[in-house]
Amino acid sequence: MARDKKKKPVRPKALPPKGFRDYFGAEVAERNAMLSQIAEVYHRYGFDALESSAVETVEALGSFLPDVERPNAGVFAWQDEDEAWMALRYDLTAPLARVYAQHRNELPTPYRRYAMGPVWRNEKPGPGRYRQFYQCDADTVGTASVAADAEICAMLSDTLEKVGIPRGDYIIRVNNRKVLNGVLEVMGLNEGAQRDAVLRTIDKFDKVGERGVRELLTKGRLDASGAYIDGVGLSVDQAEPVIAFLTSKATDTAGTLANLRNAVGGSTIGLDGINELETIGELLAAGGYGPDRIVIDPSVVRGLGYYTGPVYEAELTFEILDAKGRKRQFGSVAGGGRYDDLVKRFTGQEVPATGVSIGVDRLLAALREKGRISSKPKGPVVVTVMDRDRMGDYQAMVAELRNAGIRAEVYLGNPKNFGNQLKYADKRESPVAVIEGGNEKEAGVVLLKDLALGTRLSAEIETAEEWKAQPAQIEIKRSDLVEEVRKMIARAEGLD
Repeated sequence: MARDKKKKPVRPKALPPKGFRDYFGAEVAERNAMLSQIAEVYHRYGFDALESSAVETVEALGSFLPDVERPNAGVFAWQDEDEAWMALRYDLTAPLARVYAQHRNELPTPYRRYAMGPVWRNEKPGPGRYRQFYQCDADTVGTASVAADAEICAMLSDTLEKVGIPRGDYIIRVNNRKVLNGVLEVMGLNEGAQRDAVLRTIDKFDKVGERGVRELLTKGRLDASGAYIDGVGLSVDQAEPVIAFLTSKATDTAGTLANLRNAVGGSTIGLDGINELETIGELLAAGGYGPDRIVIDPSVVRGLGYYTGPVYEAELTFEILDAKGRKRQFGSVAGGGRYDDLVKRFTGQEVPATGVSIGVDRLLAALREKGRISSKPKGPVVVTVMDRDRMGDYQAMVAELRNAGIRAEVYLGNPKNFGNQLKYADKRESPVAVIEGGNEKEAGVVLLKDLALGTRLSAEIETAEEWKAQPAQIEIKRSDLVEEVRKMIARAEGLD
């Protein structure tokens, strides 16, 4: 009788879930450095940090779900043991609404907060599109003054310049949902399916342009794939107020506002929106933020079903090459606006709020394109181990370096093969290797190997004479360890 063969254990695949990825040292360091710069600007503007739970009840997220009847559509959701639905946060704004509603009696009014962290969306992933990504938000809750909107725009401008996007490489565009409501009022579209269809069409303006919107508002159009998309069914004359609204930007703010007044006719809400835009423009000009940084632009139509007043978007205007080698502008990295109905879901009372969200990954990608940051890691100084019985000496060295603020580590692998220690240091992108054998210990010296210089010399220097003139390894007094390592690191940074 044949013996049963033991089944091989089924091993899990060493892969992240679809739509997720891992981030290693340099990328994490870059992100943290950029977030620190952003937080510095937000803090300077008087905003306080808020770190809310990554998990919210589906009830709290509510209106942000694509399909409220299926709580797991669009978000990662599950039922708790008491059968209550919970979900990973979809953005950082819905948690803010819940926090403010819960703690409004203890919080100052207005409440100014910023938040940074990952959010999760249960959507189909694609190239560069992940199900977990970082957002960086700043919001003011509890004031209807458009000074709060102007302040957010100014802060966004300062933030972009702080992280390394120079003036001239970005523009912040400002519009107002109330102006569009005025246009729709003039058209007689106050509610109903046709109004919603018009809004959805307007939201496509940045993708299909004036001609595409005109076709979609009227008879329909062929898309890029050749498929025919039915239009809303408006006549050419009926569609004209929308086109006038979207294309009303003039050479200066006064001209833009005049064009908008013509577009909204006698609509009270439309005129209110235009007056708010005029006030925002005046406040920004008073703070020194001219049209080279922030501009009134009615073509900004983001999130029309969400925002209730001013909306704004930060666009990077420098050119990059796409995957096919074609030139295109980098595009949007941040956006936001006024949303006065969000907290009302919890309290029953309207609480005005405005805020902005920065796409952290896109902004990091922009900084790499501009050469403001690189993914080249900066490793620690490696103290090699020549005698495993003298580990205490090496630990004393590394402690001395760390106490001086220098990143350092002792080699903790098998010290038998010294070449492997240097290979390890190279793999760690270490600038310096510290070497102390028995002879060096007796003489009170250590050897410093300048790994960054050595790499460059091996590629550039051809003769022994040139090598001797620029030695990559020096002998120093043990007492000078910190000072000499610091010099080597500074030289390595100068070579980058």
